[in-house]
Formats: sequence, structure tokens, C-alpha cells
Amino acid sequence: MIIGIDDTDSRKGMCTTYLCAVLADELKKYGEVSTPRLVRLNPCIPFKTRGNGAVSFEIWVTVTEGEEEKVKSEVKNRVSELSELREEGTNPGVVFIDDNALNLNLKLKNFYENAVREVLTLEDAYAIISELHFDYFGLKNKRGLIGALAAASFLVLQKNKPDYYDFTYELMAYRQKERWGKSRFIDETSVWKADAATYPLTWDTVDVANNEIVFAPHSPCPVLFGIRGNSVDAIYKTFELIDAEPEERKMLFVTNQGTDFHLIKFETAREKLRDYHSYILDGMVSSNPQTIEGGHVVFSISLSKDEETLGSIECIAYEPTKGFRDIIRKLRVGDAITVFGSLKKETLNLEKIEVRKLNLVVERNSRCDKCGRTMKSAGRLQGYRCKRCGTFRADKDKVVVDRGLEEGLYEVPPVARRHISKPLIRMRKEGAEVMRFKHFVSNLFV
Repeated sequence: MIIGIDDTDSRKGMCTTYLCAVLADELKKYGEVSTPRLVRLNPCIPFKTRGNGAVSFEIWVTVTEGEEEKVKSEVKNRVSELSELREEGTNPGVVFIDDNALNLNLKLKNFYENAVREVLTLEDAYAIISELHFDYFGLKNKRGLIGALAAASFLVLQKNKPDYYDFTYELMAYRQKERWGKSRFIDETSVWKADAATYPLTWDTVDVANNEIVFAPHSPCPVLFGIRGNSVDAIYKTFELIDAEPEERKMLFVTNQGTDFHLIKFETAREKLRDYHSYILDGMVSSNPQTIEGGHVVFSISLSKDEETLGSIECIAYEPTKGFRDIIRKLRVGDAITVFGSLKKETLNLEKIEVRKLNLVVERNSRCDKCGRTMKSAGRLQGYRCKRCGTFRADKDKVVVDRGLEEGLYEVPPVARRHISKPLIRMRKEGAEVMRFKHFVSNLFV
């Protein structure tokens, strides 16, 4: 039986992954429990709590009459007990998928993918649950059923085709309850040493450019820290090297973090860009970047595909992206770029860019051959003239300049990166293909 859970936390506390870790340990008395999945859903959803993550795991219940119902009852009780039910935006949902439903791939595939890329409603989840006859449980308005079904669907799909979706790992360490809400003790020197020992097999533990550790939250939730990476061995090595307060428990997750699965490739003018969706867009810089109030940097691009013009859109690099804005400020009209990001209020919030071709030629007013001074415009469409010598040029000079910017991929720093965004260390230049891993943990038990 596969169990999906979502929306048990709030901005003030709790974490759905912690509840999952508690259940994974407690349910071992009924049978083997799989490595859980942590699924990041559409990062643009306005009513999310923090990372918009849902969880799922599988349990192989010992064949004894009534045992599955005991498992379901214990899950429901723990969700009811640990969820932040007093908070308005917390609406837990749990979905149970029995083994005899595990071959229903297409509908679950579509639901999972839409939960990451589209904006789903609770009615969408109810429709699948009803059609496939899944058991479920929810509290308050039950909106968590969307994420619970998506996370359970992800696990079903991985069981059938382990390498169909790109995936990574995260090891979560959780605080002892008496320390919840208090300052975390993590020795930063040990974190930097651990990162140096395992990067790039682990990533987003520290932010070198901004001299910050970024793997520990600042909220009063149960999470002490999370170590992300491509290699389970490297993740555990990092854990052993870090000096921190004692953990209550830890749990390894298989996850869609760091995969860019939320991004939609925009193809033709027949499509319409929609708010709360994330895109990959090809285009040409059509207005030079400007820094606006708050330190944000904005510019526009003209969209194109195979020489077809598809309109234009404004892009923004927000202040929290720090040094990434310096790259954006170096863009100029005529640069061919690809932008990656999420759309809100018809503006693309940048996560990374690819500079495909720089415009190295700029036009400048000609200099006088006699005195060397810069010529001035003689009037609209009347060329340029030196007022001192009377020399004339019909057009501006075209000059090749050093832009101080190279073609290639650029990303926001780890301190500003979304959970689901793929760091460049995981990308290859050849078609931006994902580095594949040689092992899978479908048979790894906790």
C-alpha cells in the first residue's frame, strides 16, 4: 500500500517530512517501509506554505486480517495529532493506494505532472480518487489531497519505471522536540569542511558567493537541516562530518528537487503564457536592464521560435538573487538568450538564464577625422556633423566591444534557489541533459 500525505504544516511550525519520518519509523511493526518520496509541487501556487512539498511511502503490510486498516487508522491519528490545524492555511490530506491499483499509470502520470506544472483544484483530485476508488482522509477543506495524490502517484510511477523521471536525494535531520522554536546549533566551520569534501556530489549546502550556509531553515519547524545530492554515500559522509545539536531522528528521501521538472518549454505563438506557471523561453533582449526600487533588475525580451516572433515579456531578477543581478545588468539589446523562471503578474521571475549569443557590435557617433571630436546629430535622418570642422558622416560607426560577459549558463545563488530548480552543477552543456545516476533505491528500506 502506498500512502501520500500533504499540507500538515504552516509557516509557524511543523513539517510534513517530519510527520512522514515519524510514521515510517512507527509503522515498521506492520511490515517493511520503503524509502519515502519528497515531491515538490508547483512553486508558484499562491496558497502554499513554505516549500510546497508532499510526501509518500510504501508499506508492505504483513498478511494478517485487519492489519491494513490498523495502518490507515494510525496514519489518520498521527496526521490529526501533528498537523497545524489551528492555522488557517493548513488543510491536511492523505491518500491510500492499494497494490491492485498500481498499474493505473497514465492517469496518475498526468496528475503528478500537472501538480508540478499546472494549477489544480481539489475537484481535480476528487475526480481521480473517485474514478480509481482510492481510500482517502482529510481535515478542514482537505486541499492537501492534491499534493497527497501527486506524491503517491510519483511513487507509483517510480516503481514501474525507476528511471523515467529525473530524481535526487535529500537526507533530513530533525530536532529534538524540546529544541523546536529555539536557535539551531550547527558548527558552520564543520559545514564548510563537509561541503568541500563532497561537492559536487552534494550541493546547496553552502552559498560560496554569499558566504552563507543554506541547508538549514530559519523557521521554527522540526527540521535541523537537509543535505541534498546525487549520491547517497556522499550525503551520509557529509552528515558524519557536520557538528550540530543531537537529532531526534533522520530520514533519507528520494525527491524531484533539483530537476527543473516544473519548467514548461514555450513553443508557439498559439500558446498563451499564464500566471503561476514556470517556463523556458527563447528570445532577444529588447530593452536594456534597469535597476528599480528595492534593488530589483528588470528588462524585456522579444520571444521567438524558429524565426517566428511570439511577442514580448518583462523579466525580473529580484534583490535576493544577489550577484546574479550583476550578470543581468550586463545584458544588452540584441543579445540572444534563454530565460528560465516563473510567471507572476505577466513578469518572469528569473531562476537562471543562458546567454546564447552576445551582441558584440554597438553603434557610436563617429569621430571627426580632423580634430578627433565626437560628431553630433545634424537632425533627424540628416547624419552626423562636426560643428568645429564641418566634416560629415551619414551613419554611426559600428564598433566591436568587450562586453565583460561570456556566453553560457548563469543561475541564481543557492541562497535564492527554489527547491525544485536544477543547479548548474547538475546540468551538462550538451542539451542541458541531467547527469544520470547508476543506482536507485527502490529496494532500500528505512
